[in-house]
Amino acid sequence: MIKNGYAAWVDEFEAERERRAALGDPDWRRGAQLPPELVRSIQKFQVGEDGDGSALLGKADRAGDPVYAEAARLFVAEERNHARMLALLLEAGGAGTLDGHWSDAVFVRVRRLLGLRVELLVLMIAEVVALAYYRALRDGAGDQLASEVAGRILADERRHVPFHCLRLNEGLSRLPRPARRAVTAGWRGLLSCAGLLVAVDHGPALRTVGVSRRAFVAEVSRTSAPMASAMADGPVAVPATVPAAV
Repeated sequence: MIKNGYAAWVDEFEAERERRAALGDPDWRRGAQLPPELVRSIQKFQVGEDGDGSALLGKADRAGDPVYAEAARLFVAEERNHARMLALLLEAGGAGTLDGHWSDAVFVRVRRLLGLRVELLVLMIAEVVALAYYRALRDGAGDQLASEVAGRILADERRHVPFHCLRLNEGLSRLPRPARRAVTAGWRGLLSCAGLLVAVDHGPALRTVGVSRRAFVAEVSRTSAPMASAMADGPVAVPATVPAAV
């Protein structure tokens, strides 16, 4: 059943790759009007999207399921495409990218500490924060190109969440139910802390798009509840039943 789920995800990622190729890129030539607060914020998120995924892919290979490993490679390719689009958006707005940022360095170091489950739990923190961030950017940027880029990335992130939940549900299912609940409760606590840090660090940009720090943290916390439930107890949607919104 799990392998069938991963095969469905391979099909989903490949279909999305074909759809993306047929659609083509946004029209970068029209340029973007990005306030300085948004530029600094997008630069930091671009750094976070710009990893090569080697640690995750190595752990996926060692997990022993080549179907899952192939799906993970297609996921990483989508993340790299996000970094590419954000870089081109910044260029369209007359700005460059950063060489690195402390928050991304800390995040990557924590992800690489232990095995695949820890890697995915930490990665899921970033994915849930990204849902709230790109939704705010899409709806409040006030620039057509920025809104389009954010909307495309948001659509991908909404698909990524159930993909990771499927693998985490499989991994956590080996633990007793109280232990699973403890893990996901701890995950939600760490997620709330991460949401708060992002809200503080990106506060000026969030205000620019009409979202308060408090509202941002509240959205991150609210959306994490069904994900924690899916990771601990299931069921987890496969592509045919992935919801249109998270």
